[in-house]
Amino acid sequence: MSFKSNKYSIESTDYQIGQDNVTKLGMDVHNTVFTASVGLSLLFIITLLALSPADAKAAIDSVKGAVLSNFDFLFMWGANIMLLLAVVIAFSPLGKIRLGGDKAKADYSLVSWIAMLFAAGMGIGLIFWGVAEPTAFYTNWFGTPLNVDPFTPEGREVSLGATVFHWGFHAWAIYGMTALCLAYFVYNKGLPLSMRSVFYPLLGDKVWGKTGDVIDVLTVLVTLFGLATSLGLGGTQAASGISHVFGLENNLFLQQFIIMLIMGLAIVSVLRGMNGGIKFLSNLNMVIAFVFIIFIAVLNFTTVLDSVATALTGYVKNIIPLSQSSGREDTTWLHGWTVFYWAWWVAYAPFFGMFVARISKGRTIRQFLLCVLIIPTAVTSAWMSIFGGIAIQQVIDKVGQLGIDQGIADVSLSLFYMLEAYPLGNILSLIAIALIIVFFVTTLDSGSIVIDGMTAGGKLEVPDRQKVVWVFISGAIAMVMLWIGGTQSIQALQSITIIAALPFTIILLLACFSLIKGLLTETDRNKQIDNVKEAA
Repeated sequence: MSFKSNKYSIESTDYQIGQDNVTKLGMDVHNTVFTASVGLSLLFIITLLALSPADAKAAIDSVKGAVLSNFDFLFMWGANIMLLLAVVIAFSPLGKIRLGGDKAKADYSLVSWIAMLFAAGMGIGLIFWGVAEPTAFYTNWFGTPLNVDPFTPEGREVSLGATVFHWGFHAWAIYGMTALCLAYFVYNKGLPLSMRSVFYPLLGDKVWGKTGDVIDVLTVLVTLFGLATSLGLGGTQAASGISHVFGLENNLFLQQFIIMLIMGLAIVSVLRGMNGGIKFLSNLNMVIAFVFIIFIAVLNFTTVLDSVATALTGYVKNIIPLSQSSGREDTTWLHGWTVFYWAWWVAYAPFFGMFVARISKGRTIRQFLLCVLIIPTAVTSAWMSIFGGIAIQQVIDKVGQLGIDQGIADVSLSLFYMLEAYPLGNILSLIAIALIIVFFVTTLDSGSIVIDGMTAGGKLEVPDRQKVVWVFISGAIAMVMLWIGGTQSIQALQSITIIAALPFTIILLLACFSLIKGLLTETDRNKQIDNVKEAA
């Protein structure tokens, strides 16, 4: 298969964006994608201002519920297929292909690369759900996985295993395959870092027209709304923690102040560049998180050992039944948790994929996929099993607020309730708040870089002021949502993102098919080279 385009040099990374980019106020933007993305974002905010938050949330939630219930098979099998493809490609001869060509060198050390992909991917989610999710499963807060009995040893094993399942191989396969699709077409075929590029083997030069514009605008909006949702939820959790530790009132002013703080730090990080910003913060966060989890583990050594073993046992024993969409009796739990998670990972995948693609040049496909699958899964499994296991043990032993409530009464405070059971609870809570804020700074920074690149036609280098614009827009959406209707509005925005994940699941599956077509051109070229050598 030959890659040829009227607009791009497909076999070279030295491409020109073409005639669609314009310069506005010192910014280099793709006119259609940038204008449509900004316009639709503003339209969305204006529409929300005119609606009742409760009515809007109810209407959006009804659509989300229909999507999760009627298309559960698509989300479940989409994740299964991407995991199987990732494993097959990694261990096939295609895994030897190097992103950027045979002589390409990695821009970042392995440690820094892993720290950045982890911080951008799920770091903040672990802080928010590390205690809440396994405790919710164990105490039947919103159903139990596989209909196990709550408050039982079997329930503990399945609850910890199901949590690892949600944050493990399937999730990182969705992320990894998306990132690989983008990285391959950017570094090996010379296409722009844009979602439209992935579909060149299927659509040809149509990707440079309106069809590609639609794909990129949809990607920008899903990424933007996902960022704003995470920022809003993170702001409320950090505010809850600060309120809990210092006795301040957890009001809108405090939440808005935290979001503005995160925005300000993200702008500083953006202006410092990739090495001085995201790389530095990601490495710092990994050090803080490592010290944090080691300290917690030492305080609960026996419980931690048992929890890790129990979580891994529960994961391995139940990965097959948890991966199925039919014949399940726990449909309420399935739709409310697993299908929701798979949709959320799909919605976040373009953002994660584009950012990781930017930092992954020089890795072989095998190294890329195995690192993305195994290392983050190991870290998330350890984090969830340690914090979740300790929280469940507090419920069992009736220790602290979790023991008094026999579960979680407030998701945003669940981590802080667990920590306050220790003599150094306030200090640990402050470390947790710092982790939340820095994780969000790295997420907002990397998100602005991704959105900026998409709205600049896929360019890897763009003016810093464009990145700052998207930091402001992401933060503004989160602040307006909180101002309009508090967490109800943020949850409504989250539901919109989940709805958008339905077409994106199909898009990602097609992208995987397109990737395979592209990778096979490498084997064809290698065969031709070998034939020439033999003839010579």
